[in-house]
Amino acid sequence: MRLAFMLGLASASPIAMPQSAVSGASSGSASTAAPIAIVLNSADASVSLIDTVTYKEFDRFAVGKEPHHLYPTADNRTLLVANAISNDLSLLDPATGKLVGKITGIDDPYQLAISPDNKWFVTAALRLDRVDIYAWDGKSKRLVKQIPLPDAPSHVWFSNDSRFVFATLQESNEIAAIDMATQAVVWKHKVGKQPAGILMTPDGKYLMVGIMGEDFVEVIDWQERKTVTRIRTGRGAHNFRGMGDKRHLLVSNRVDNTVTIVDMVDLKVVGQIPVPGGPDCMDLSADGKTLWVTSRFAGKVSVVDMAQRKVIQTIKVGRSPHGIYLSARAPLL
Repeated sequence: MRLAFMLGLASASPIAMPQSAVSGASSGSASTAAPIAIVLNSADASVSLIDTVTYKEFDRFAVGKEPHHLYPTADNRTLLVANAISNDLSLLDPATGKLVGKITGIDDPYQLAISPDNKWFVTAALRLDRVDIYAWDGKSKRLVKQIPLPDAPSHVWFSNDSRFVFATLQESNEIAAIDMATQAVVWKHKVGKQPAGILMTPDGKYLMVGIMGEDFVEVIDWQERKTVTRIRTGRGAHNFRGMGDKRHLLVSNRVDNTVTIVDMVDLKVVGQIPVPGGPDCMDLSADGKTLWVTSRFAGKVSVVDMAQRKVIQTIKVGRSPHGIYLSARAPLL
C-alpha cells in the first residue's frame, strides 16, 4: 500500500482542528452576516471569499497550487479543496471560508468525489492518467487502489447506489465505469470530443456528459451502455449544476459564453443565458434567485438573476477562477 494518511494529520478529524493550528489561514470576515461565495483561483493558488449581499471580495488567501475543484463532506462541516499540482487538499469551513486543515500526500487531485454511502473517496489524477480510490470510515482515509485510466481522467461521479464511479476521459473521448466492489474498470463507452463534466440524473437512468470539444451534452443510458441522444447546448459544453428541483440542469458552455437550461426528463433545452468570459463552474443560491458562475477566462465571477436570465453583477477575483461554492446553496440536483 503506497499511501495511508489521517484526515487532519495529527488530529483524527479535520473538523475538530482548531484554527490556531493552521498557518496562513484566512483572517478576514464578511462585511455583513450574509452568506458567502468561495471561489478557487486556480492560476493564483488562492481562494477568494465574497460577500453575497455587497458583491465584494473581503478576503483572499493562499492554498495549494492549482486548486481546481471542491467538494463538501456529507455533513456540510468541511469543504475539500483539491490542489492538483501541490498534491494536497485544503480543508475549509464552508460557512466562513476559513482554512481549518490540510491533507498532504495525495497525487494530483484534479477532481474529487465522495460516494453517497460515505464509504469511498475518489480522485481524478488528470495529468497522471489515473483514478485513485480511498476507503473512508468518516475519520481516516486509506488508499485502496490506483487505477490507470488513459487518457486524462477529468471529472468523476458516483452512481446513486455507490456501486459504480464514472470518469470522463478527455483525450481518449470515453466514459469509464469502475465497479467499486472489485475496484476495476468494467466498461468504457465512446462519446464526443473532450468529455468533461458528468453527472447522473436524479432517477438514476442517465449519465449526462458535457462534450467540451463540441457543442452538446451526451445522454447515456449507462445500464444499456448506449448513447440515447445529444442535446445541443453551445460550443465548449463543460460543466453542470442542478437547479434543485430534480428536473432542470444548468450547463456552462465555455466557448459560446452561455449557460443553458436543460430539462432532464424531456431531454431538451428550455432556456439560454448569456454569461461572458468563459463560464465554467456554477453554484445556485438557496432561494434559487441567483446563479454564481466563474468566468474562467476573464478572472471574474458573474452573478446571474435567474428571473431575468441575465448577468447583474461581475466581481473581480484571481486568475483563472474555477470551482465555486455558496455557503447558502440550493440542493445539488
